[in-house]
Amino acid sequence: MCPSPRRHAVLARHVLAVRHAVATAGGNPMSAPSPARPAPPARPEAADESRWAALIEALDPAAKVRLLTGASLWALHGEPRLGLHPVVTSDGPQGVRGTGEVPGETGLLAPAPSATGATWDTELAERLGRVFAAEARRKNVDVVLAPLVNLQRTPVAGRHFECLSEDPLLSGALGAALVRGLQDEGVAACLKHFVANDSETDRTRYRARIDPRTLREVYLAPFERVLAEAGPWSVMGAYSGLDDGTESAPVLEHRRILRGVLKDEWGYDGAVISDWAAARTTAATAVAGLDLVMPGPDGPWGDALVEAVRRGEVDEAVVDDKVLRLMRLAARVGKLTEPWAPGEQPPPLPAAPAPAPAGEADFAVLREVLTRGTVLLRDERALLPLDAHRLNRVALIGPNAVDAYLQGGGSAYVPAVRTVGYAEGLRAALPEGVELTVHRGGSSRRHAPFVDPARLTGLRAAYLDGNGTPLGEEVRRTGDWGAFGVPDGTADVVLTGRITLAEPGDHLLEFGCAGRFTVSLDGEPVHTGEDDRGVELILESGHHHPETHRRTVRVGADPVHLDLRIDLRVVDADGYGRFVTAHVRHLPPGPGVEDEIAGAVAAARAADVAVVVVGTNEEVESEGWDRPDLELTPQQHRLVRAVAAANPRTVVVVNAGAPVLLPWAGEVPALLWAWLPGQEAGHALADVLFGRAEPSGRLPWTLPARAEDVPVPDAVPVDGDLDYREGLHIGHRGYDRAGTEPAFPFGHGLGWTTWSYDRVEAHGASTPADFTFGPAPADPAPAGPVLADGDGPRITVTLTNTGPRTGREVVQAYLDAPDGAPDDPVRVLAGFAVAEAPAGGTATVVLTLPRRVFQAWDEEHRCWRTPTGRRRLRVGRSSRDLRLTLDLDLDFAPDLD
Repeated sequence: MCPSPRRHAVLARHVLAVRHAVATAGGNPMSAPSPARPAPPARPEAADESRWAALIEALDPAAKVRLLTGASLWALHGEPRLGLHPVVTSDGPQGVRGTGEVPGETGLLAPAPSATGATWDTELAERLGRVFAAEARRKNVDVVLAPLVNLQRTPVAGRHFECLSEDPLLSGALGAALVRGLQDEGVAACLKHFVANDSETDRTRYRARIDPRTLREVYLAPFERVLAEAGPWSVMGAYSGLDDGTESAPVLEHRRILRGVLKDEWGYDGAVISDWAAARTTAATAVAGLDLVMPGPDGPWGDALVEAVRRGEVDEAVVDDKVLRLMRLAARVGKLTEPWAPGEQPPPLPAAPAPAPAGEADFAVLREVLTRGTVLLRDERALLPLDAHRLNRVALIGPNAVDAYLQGGGSAYVPAVRTVGYAEGLRAALPEGVELTVHRGGSSRRHAPFVDPARLTGLRAAYLDGNGTPLGEEVRRTGDWGAFGVPDGTADVVLTGRITLAEPGDHLLEFGCAGRFTVSLDGEPVHTGEDDRGVELILESGHHHPETHRRTVRVGADPVHLDLRIDLRVVDADGYGRFVTAHVRHLPPGPGVEDEIAGAVAAARAADVAVVVVGTNEEVESEGWDRPDLELTPQQHRLVRAVAAANPRTVVVVNAGAPVLLPWAGEVPALLWAWLPGQEAGHALADVLFGRAEPSGRLPWTLPARAEDVPVPDAVPVDGDLDYREGLHIGHRGYDRAGTEPAFPFGHGLGWTTWSYDRVEAHGASTPADFTFGPAPADPAPAGPVLADGDGPRITVTLTNTGPRTGREVVQAYLDAPDGAPDDPVRVLAGFAVAEAPAGGTATVVLTLPRRVFQAWDEEHRCWRTPTGRRRLRVGRSSRDLRLTLDLDLDFAPDLD
């Protein structure tokens, strides 16, 4: 039976009680206990909240509403009468960027979240969260807009690299660990993007059409787990919309999902924040459950919301609740004190130890995340690890060897405090006397590089008002002209300069701009645009990824001088500010791709080992657009095959965040997936190649063999709707349902050793084992979803390291579908744990399988059902390499009213 709605309310218990249980039991809720972590920050006492409510009630509606829209792009308003100090936010999926107020500020650049997903290690993810927290404190940031636990529904999604996994259980477990790491240090996480914002095409307009069971069991599942296990202090609502079969609306106006599920059913007591510029309406967003509109100072609330309260469209109690949630957030991050009178000196904030400057200890954590996330996909001839002392010459080859793609584009971008390229890292690790040669092997870019400043006189920018009157000017010798914060009153910016092309041959010029513009060469217009969409240019990344115009200029014996003029209308992007964008690119005559490949092959033939690095770049993987396909450039395929044919000791390294097709994967001796690696790229690759660290990563998504095998090949809305027609069968589940063989399956990864799986037991019993679910525990604390993980079976797996070296193994447990459930996934990930043992040693891990993986959502009664009977559990190294089975005879004691 299902619990009644009243029982649902009783089961909605406070997150911190769940966190306390996790804290006292240990680390990974999927695995064996680890040492206890510090107790989480206490929830405000009821007496405090009663006092806060009285202070809020004393404010007039305009003063309350003022607090519900940001004060600026990143900061919230303060209010002396509430004791509320401004709270500061920052982007943070791959590092804490900061607010941009410090010119030239840099920061720690971590590996992309997909690399964290590949570690399958919640303890390491939690340590990374602590590193992010220290970085936030250095930059006076209170709320980090991370982690992102949307799912990698389709491999072409532009922000695929920002997601942790294609699997809801893995995403939820690692997301919870990141949140714990941040918030145990007093920095708020902002869990995003709630919910089903899984692609970039028309992301501000499409509505995801998802059946209720799929919504609950797949797309809401990672959010529910993170809320239960870690209690994020803020949640970000998505740009996109949702049609769950009952209500169809933009997420920020979706009462059933924001108010009904998140706040009422799950008992969430934190603040719901809009994605930046996602809120478009007043009353609809206010009553649906949105608490804070970002960015500010403008937006759809303000005076319009005050008027809506006056007219009775929005109850003032709804506004009061929003302010109370913001006060909870401020209290949790240390930005709430006793009230003070306007004009008086505010009380001091609670003293906190100043974090040490970022240094080697932080770099070491980033390096460990990357090495532990690096996936050894193939090593047919036991080529790896390399013995550096037996090498005389190493050839480092490939476009990404020369110019590594360290981080994804868009809001994940962080100016790095340092970057260690692949050549630098290998040189530092190789013994003295070993020669390292570096060869690009051809460009992999669609666009020409930005023009060399030596060829450019200018560019001079003239700032003009609406009447054409000059307001000022500046000169920059760069072809990358992006300007925010143009002088007040500026309506147009005119760029002028001269380009000099000297070398004989064909020169390629390329121009790209955003908004309304005209590009002229020697007085002739060559490229124009009339896009007046304003903030949409930011949300779709058109401001840094504009469409371009190409022009070929033939140069003979004499240099060619071209007068360039670019007329730009200033774009008003609401809270993001006012800006212009102009790109001037140039490719001079030079060796062709085939010439570069030939040079790389010659170097490989002369080397003891060839390391080829191929992959994507900022033209391919970014927020703002989805990829058209999964292809690398053709010249990269030619390069890999030619080098592998020339040198049988070839290691191919893929520098990409999301899947790409590797038609030669079975032809190369060794293949590593190195992700978007962040600042420690070179050091981590050297650690792996030369055996100083084991590449113990496992794929957090499925790598397809062919584009036609992908369960969800694109994310293109039709008439504004994005139909999640695959239902429950996302990622590896889709491959299992279709019986399709991928290039490499979900969970796959090798290492420096081999493992035997010896036995699996439940409660120390041999199979089949009886297990009875009891009713969900009555937890006395208020608020929060109840997953009752403690009620799940505890599974013990014993394995032996049968190889020559100490190694790490990720033990994975998958639950088969119940009998008589043909629409269910063939199997689902039910738990995982990391084991470690020396050569010849034995390891034992304990997995507690969450109650939720045994349950199915019953939409008719709006509750979870647990089927009884026998279920088969399979344990192994990946979703397709399952070594052990365990039959569980399940019984279920129903929840009681």
